[in-house]
Parts: sequence; C-alpha cells; structure tokens
Amino acid sequence: MLEGTVQRVEVSADPQHVYEVALDLEAYTEWAGGVKFVEVTSEDEHGRPATADFVIDAMIKEISYTLEYDYGYDNGFAWSAIPNADLKSLNGRYEFNPLAEGCCEVVYALKVEPAFTVPGFLRRQAEKQIVGTALRGLKKRAEESA
Repeated sequence: MLEGTVQRVEVSADPQHVYEVALDLEAYTEWAGGVKFVEVTSEDEHGRPATADFVIDAMIKEISYTLEYDYGYDNGFAWSAIPNADLKSLNGRYEFNPLAEGCCEVVYALKVEPAFTVPGFLRRQAEKQIVGTALRGLKKRAEESA
C-alpha cells in the first residue's frame, strides 16, 4: 500500500460490482465530489481505462491532469498522474477485499505532491478530505446500484 492517506469503508455490495463502479471513470462527475470532468483517452486490451484526463475543483484552484492506470493487482487497481504544472506526483490505489457474502471492504490510498507551495499539514488535510469524500461517494453509488 502507498504512503500517504489511507482510509477504509465497508460496502454492502459484491467486490466485483464495487470494482466495476470504480472503473466507470466518466461517471465520477455524478458521485465523486470535486470531479468536474473525466474523459477516458485510451483503454487496455480488456477494455479498462489505461489513461484518463481529469479536471477537479481543488478549492484553491481548478486542476487538470492525466492518470495512467495499473491493473497488476489481484484485488484492485492503482493509478499515477503524469507530472504537469500543477502536480509533481499523484499516486493512488483501490483495494476491494471480500468480507461476508455480498459485502466488501474498500481501501483507498492516496499521496499527492502539488507543484505549487502548500504547507504539509494542508496537503495532508486535503488528501484526507479527497479520500473520505471519494469513499463515501463510491459506497453510496455501489450500494444503490447493486
């Protein structure tokens, strides 16, 4: 798991279903707070997003970036941003761990290093807010569509 902010949530839905909800990147504008735009720009041989462009409202400013996805994990996937004028690095990972029948634990790890000056305390607080908001949105979306 990545260093940075890590949070967990239990979801009343099958891990595969939650995984599929998380892979529907272009629907993030409907449930992931702060996400204003997503476009999948390429897919891998299995039809999963390989790269995607994002625009988010980062409170301080609107940030655009491109993520590259990695599916080399048994129980989830990871992503990293191509560095740009706003981001030195952004790395994240979802894990979908089975629990009781029809339930799973989702683990979300995120580490962000902006290219502009932000005190470490504020960066960590922003990571916590991003992760918490995303997990609550994913949980709600997955449970409502299960």
